[in-house]
Amino acid sequence: MARARTIGVVGLVLAATVTAGCSASASGSGSGSGSGSSSASNAGGSAPAPAPTESNPPGDIPDNQAYVPYQPSGGGFTVKVPEGWARTVNGATAVFTDKLNRVQISAVSASTAPTVTSVTNKVVPQLSAQVPKFAHPKVSQVTRHAGPVVLLKYQGDSAADPVTGKVVRDAFERYAFYRQGHEVDLTLSGPVNADNVDPWRIVSDSFAWK
Repeated sequence: MARARTIGVVGLVLAATVTAGCSASASGSGSGSGSGSSSASNAGGSAPAPAPTESNPPGDIPDNQAYVPYQPSGGGFTVKVPEGWARTVNGATAVFTDKLNRVQISAVSASTAPTVTSVTNKVVPQLSAQVPKFAHPKVSQVTRHAGPVVLLKYQGDSAADPVTGKVVRDAFERYAFYRQGHEVDLTLSGPVNADNVDPWRIVSDSFAWK
Protein backbone atom coordinates (compact mmCIF):
# COMPACT_ATOMS: atom_id res chain seq x y z
CA MET A 1 0.00 0.00 0.00
CA ALA A 2 2.88 2.33 0.89
CA ARG A 3 4.59 1.29 -2.34
CA ALA A 4 1.48 2.28 -4.32
CA ARG A 5 1.37 5.67 -2.61
CA THR A 6 5.06 6.20 -3.42
CA ILE A 7 4.47 5.37 -7.08
CA GLY A 8 1.52 7.73 -7.12
CA VAL A 9 3.54 10.57 -5.65
CA VAL A 10 6.38 10.00 -8.13
CA GLY A 11 3.84 10.02 -10.95
CA LEU A 12 2.42 13.34 -9.79
CA VAL A 13 5.92 14.85 -9.56
CA LEU A 14 6.77 13.66 -13.07
CA ALA A 15 3.53 15.06 -14.42
CA ALA A 16 4.18 18.42 -12.78
CA THR A 17 7.70 18.46 -14.18
CA VAL A 18 6.49 17.74 -17.71
CA THR A 19 3.80 20.40 -17.41
CA ALA A 20 6.32 22.97 -16.19
CA GLY A 21 8.68 22.05 -19.00
CA CYS A 22 5.94 22.54 -21.58
CA SER A 23 5.02 25.89 -20.07
CA ALA A 24 8.66 26.98 -20.12
CA SER A 25 8.96 25.84 -23.71
CA ALA A 26 5.87 27.78 -24.70
CA SER A 27 7.13 30.81 -22.82
CA GLY A 28 10.49 30.46 -24.50
CA SER A 29 8.81 30.35 -27.89
CA GLY A 30 6.94 33.52 -27.03
CA SER A 31 10.16 35.19 -25.90
CA GLY A 32 11.92 34.03 -29.02
CA SER A 33 9.21 35.57 -31.13
CA GLY A 34 9.40 38.78 -29.13
CA SER A 35 13.15 38.75 -29.41
CA GLY A 36 12.83 38.38 -33.16
CA SER A 37 10.55 41.41 -33.31
CA SER A 38 13.02 43.37 -31.21
CA SER A 39 15.88 42.42 -33.51
CA ALA A 40 13.91 43.52 -36.56
CA SER A 41 13.11 46.77 -34.83
CA ASN A 42 16.76 47.33 -33.97
CA ALA A 43 17.80 46.49 -37.49
CA GLY A 44 15.36 49.05 -38.79
CA GLY A 45 16.63 51.59 -36.28
CA SER A 46 20.24 51.15 -37.37
CA ALA A 47 19.44 51.77 -41.05
CA PRO A 48 20.69 55.14 -42.44
CA ALA A 49 18.21 57.94 -41.82
CA PRO A 50 16.97 60.03 -44.75
CA ALA A 51 19.08 63.07 -45.52
CA PRO A 52 17.94 66.04 -43.41
CA THR A 53 15.76 68.59 -45.14
CA GLU A 54 17.48 71.92 -45.60
CA SER A 55 16.04 74.68 -43.47
CA ASN A 56 16.40 77.07 -46.41
CA PRO A 57 15.81 76.46 -50.12
CA PRO A 58 19.01 75.99 -52.16
CA GLY A 59 20.76 79.34 -52.55
CA ASP A 60 18.91 81.17 -49.79
CA ILE A 61 21.31 83.03 -47.51
CA PRO A 62 20.31 82.43 -43.85
CA ASP A 63 18.61 85.28 -42.02
CA ASN A 64 21.24 85.10 -39.27
CA GLN A 65 24.14 85.53 -41.68
CA ALA A 66 26.79 87.90 -40.27
CA TYR A 67 28.61 90.47 -42.41
CA VAL A 68 32.11 91.90 -42.18
CA PRO A 69 33.65 94.93 -43.91
CA TYR A 70 35.97 94.38 -46.85
CA GLN A 71 38.46 97.00 -47.99
CA PRO A 72 40.96 96.41 -50.80
CA SER A 73 44.66 96.74 -50.03
CA GLY A 74 44.76 100.02 -51.94
CA GLY A 75 41.81 101.45 -50.00
CA GLY A 76 39.29 103.73 -51.66
CA PHE A 77 36.09 102.05 -50.49
CA THR A 78 34.58 99.52 -48.12
CA VAL A 79 31.69 97.11 -48.52
CA LYS A 80 30.24 94.49 -46.23
CA VAL A 81 30.44 90.87 -47.35
CA PRO A 82 29.02 87.70 -45.76
CA GLU A 83 31.31 86.44 -43.01
CA GLY A 84 32.98 83.08 -43.57
CA TRP A 85 32.68 82.98 -47.36
CA ALA A 86 35.70 81.86 -49.37
CA ARG A 87 37.69 84.78 -50.81
CA THR A 88 39.88 85.00 -53.87
CA VAL A 89 41.62 88.16 -55.03
CA ASN A 90 42.97 88.70 -58.51
CA GLY A 91 44.35 92.17 -59.06
CA ALA A 92 41.56 94.70 -58.56
CA THR A 93 38.86 92.04 -58.37
CA ALA A 94 37.79 90.23 -55.19
CA VAL A 95 35.33 87.34 -55.22
CA PHE A 96 33.49 85.86 -52.24
CA THR A 97 31.66 82.56 -52.66
CA ASP A 98 29.60 80.15 -50.59
CA LYS A 99 27.77 77.18 -52.12
CA LEU A 100 25.62 78.67 -54.89
CA ASN A 101 26.06 82.38 -54.11
CA ARG A 102 28.71 84.84 -55.21
CA VAL A 103 29.82 88.41 -54.52
CA GLN A 104 32.25 90.00 -56.98
CA ILE A 105 33.86 93.41 -56.45
CA SER A 106 35.84 94.98 -59.28
CA ALA A 107 37.52 98.41 -59.23
CA VAL A 108 38.32 100.15 -62.52
CA SER A 109 39.29 103.60 -63.72
CA ALA A 110 36.62 105.48 -65.66
CA SER A 111 36.68 108.99 -67.10
CA THR A 112 32.92 109.40 -66.87
CA ALA A 113 30.19 108.12 -64.61
CA PRO A 114 28.17 105.14 -65.84
CA THR A 115 24.64 105.87 -66.99
CA VAL A 116 21.65 103.76 -67.91
CA THR A 117 22.48 104.41 -71.57
CA SER A 118 26.20 103.59 -71.31
CA VAL A 119 25.56 100.36 -69.40
CA THR A 120 22.86 99.36 -71.91
CA ASN A 121 25.05 100.09 -74.94
CA LYS A 122 28.42 98.84 -73.63
CA VAL A 123 28.12 96.55 -70.63
CA VAL A 124 25.11 94.52 -71.77
CA PRO A 125 26.76 93.44 -75.07
CA GLN A 126 29.98 92.56 -73.22
CA LEU A 127 28.20 90.38 -70.69
CA SER A 128 26.07 88.82 -73.41
CA ALA A 129 29.27 87.52 -74.97
CA GLN A 130 30.75 86.37 -71.64
CA VAL A 131 27.85 84.89 -69.66
CA PRO A 132 26.39 81.58 -70.91
CA LYS A 133 22.74 81.99 -71.99
CA PHE A 134 22.66 85.64 -70.96
CA ALA A 135 19.05 86.90 -70.87
CA HIS A 136 16.53 89.43 -69.55
CA PRO A 137 18.80 92.46 -69.04
CA LYS A 138 17.16 95.37 -67.25
CA VAL A 139 19.05 98.58 -66.56
CA SER A 140 17.88 101.28 -64.15
CA GLN A 141 19.13 103.94 -61.78
CA VAL A 142 18.55 103.27 -58.09
CA THR A 143 19.63 104.86 -54.85
CA ARG A 144 21.79 103.27 -52.19
CA HIS A 145 23.39 104.82 -49.10
CA ALA A 146 26.39 105.84 -51.23
CA GLY A 147 24.09 107.74 -53.59
CA PRO A 148 22.72 107.17 -57.12
CA VAL A 149 23.95 103.97 -58.76
CA VAL A 150 23.27 102.19 -62.05
CA LEU A 151 21.81 98.72 -61.56
CA LEU A 152 21.84 96.02 -64.21
CA LYS A 153 19.78 92.89 -63.56
CA TYR A 154 20.08 89.85 -65.78
CA GLN A 155 20.10 86.05 -65.83
CA GLY A 156 22.65 83.52 -66.99
CA ASP A 157 23.95 80.00 -66.46
CA SER A 158 26.58 79.32 -63.84
CA ALA A 159 29.79 77.47 -64.62
CA ALA A 160 29.41 73.69 -64.41
CA ASP A 161 30.16 72.22 -60.98
CA PRO A 162 33.63 70.62 -61.23
CA VAL A 163 32.41 67.52 -59.37
CA THR A 164 28.81 66.97 -60.43
CA GLY A 165 28.80 68.91 -63.69
CA LYS A 166 25.53 70.55 -62.62
CA VAL A 167 24.69 73.98 -64.04
CA VAL A 168 22.51 76.43 -62.11
CA ARG A 169 20.39 79.22 -63.57
CA ASP A 170 21.54 82.38 -61.80
CA ALA A 171 20.07 85.84 -61.24
CA PHE A 172 22.56 88.73 -61.22
CA GLU A 173 22.51 92.23 -59.77
CA ARG A 174 25.36 94.46 -60.96
CA TYR A 175 25.78 97.84 -59.24
CA ALA A 176 28.07 100.44 -60.81
CA PHE A 177 29.30 102.96 -58.20
CA TYR A 178 31.30 105.99 -59.36
CA ARG A 179 33.28 108.86 -57.86
CA GLN A 180 35.98 111.12 -59.33
CA GLY A 181 37.32 108.80 -62.00
CA HIS A 182 36.89 105.63 -59.96
CA GLU A 183 34.24 103.00 -60.67
CA VAL A 184 33.45 99.97 -58.55
CA ASP A 185 31.26 97.27 -60.01
CA LEU A 186 29.55 95.14 -57.36
CA THR A 187 27.97 91.98 -58.79
CA LEU A 188 25.76 89.76 -56.62
CA SER A 189 24.54 86.43 -57.94
CA GLY A 190 22.67 83.30 -56.84
CA PRO A 191 20.03 80.84 -58.06
CA VAL A 192 17.03 82.41 -59.77
CA ASN A 193 14.55 81.04 -57.22
CA ALA A 194 16.56 82.00 -54.14
CA ASP A 195 15.14 84.76 -51.95
CA ASN A 196 18.20 86.92 -51.32
CA VAL A 197 16.59 90.33 -51.55
CA ASP A 198 17.50 91.32 -47.98
CA PRO A 199 21.12 90.02 -48.03
CA TRP A 200 21.83 91.72 -51.34
CA ARG A 201 20.31 94.95 -50.02
CA ILE A 202 22.57 94.77 -46.96
CA VAL A 203 25.65 94.34 -49.14
CA SER A 204 24.79 96.99 -51.73
CA ASP A 205 23.68 99.50 -49.08
CA SER A 206 26.92 99.02 -47.16
CA PHE A 207 29.14 100.31 -49.96
CA ALA A 208 30.95 103.51 -48.97
CA TRP A 209 33.75 105.56 -50.48
CA LYS A 210 36.81 106.24 -48.32
